Amino acid sequence: MSEISKLTELRKLLLDMEQSMGLQNLSSVERDIYYAASDHATSTGAGTGTGAVKTTTLQEHRLLAQVSRPTFFRGLKSLLGKGYLEPCKESSRGYYIVKTPR
Repeated sequence: MSEISKLTELRKLLLDMEQSMGLQNLSSVERDIYYAASDHATSTGAGTGTGAVKTTTLQEHRLLAQVSRPTFFRGLKSLLGKGYLEPCKESSRGYYIVKTPR
């Protein structure tokens, strides 16, 4: 199997998984923000100990390295509105909790 064939199969698998989780309707930036937030929330010592992730931590994630600041905040606001993230009530501004997709 060639390298491109392997990548094609991997991409198809990813699309199937995103569909099964209900992520197919998110933009690529929204998905990357959600993935980065999930990555940080599940890593040890994330955020405030409540699983919260900080905005600046998300912006520094490698999935979001090429995303401009305004685009990042539009995507973040959209994810909040869609219920994928919610503000952390136990900490100051700029911390978010990852929610399971509806």
